[in-house]
Amino acid sequence: MPLALYLTFIMEKAFIILTPPLEVYEQMAADEYFCEIMPRKYLLRFFNWAADGITFGFSQRHGEVLQKLGEEDRGSRITRRPTGGGIVFHRSDLTFSFIFYSPGDFNPYATYEKLHTAINEEYAAGGVPLKILNSRGGSYAVNNPVMDCFSKPVDKDLMAGGKKVLGGALRKFSDYMLYQASFQMEDSRKDSALHSETMTEALAKGYGLLFEPYSATENDLDKIRKLGYNKYRSREWIERI
Repeated sequence: MPLALYLTFIMEKAFIILTPPLEVYEQMAADEYFCEIMPRKYLLRFFNWAADGITFGFSQRHGEVLQKLGEEDRGSRITRRPTGGGIVFHRSDLTFSFIFYSPGDFNPYATYEKLHTAINEEYAAGGVPLKILNSRGGSYAVNNPVMDCFSKPVDKDLMAGGKKVLGGALRKFSDYMLYQASFQMEDSRKDSALHSETMTEALAKGYGLLFEPYSATENDLDKIRKLGYNKYRSREWIERI
């Protein structure tokens, strides 16, 4: 049997989730929704943005986040993520989520190390010199009210030219992990096809996956829009603390 054909048999089948353009509320709802239905054990989704948005971490304090943002950003589309971390501005970034089978104890350090090492190695293979930050002293405080995710790199973030270019946030749902990431190089969206391909290849190699496209159905989108409106757009969620 040819090697390429053999590999298709032993690799885990995974989906790349395709959606139409969504606003920030629906983006968060889509991740929660697919965490619930899990059509495959591994799901990758690159956000297709309908408009700019801002997200902040699950445990950040809403009022102090607004103070950090300043008046010019307070009227923006903004919501609380289901994952941790700090404030992220989704204006020119490549945003993506990876939902994957991860039974057992929650070990964020090991999870970030595996994810970011795989991505770093794929960029290195393409001649792009990124660097994994190794700084055990820096990590997100779960109740930090004002941290801007990209103003303060922390352990296992990816760096380029001394600046943070990739950061992620995690949330464990039973045996599955949700990783929400923002990639912020200058050409992140301009060359989004290239970066998306690199991320996909990195995760395919790192987790032994064979990705296939899955287009969100009208039923999927209807449930995502309802969850986005009822939860992620609601004051009860956004101002929960």
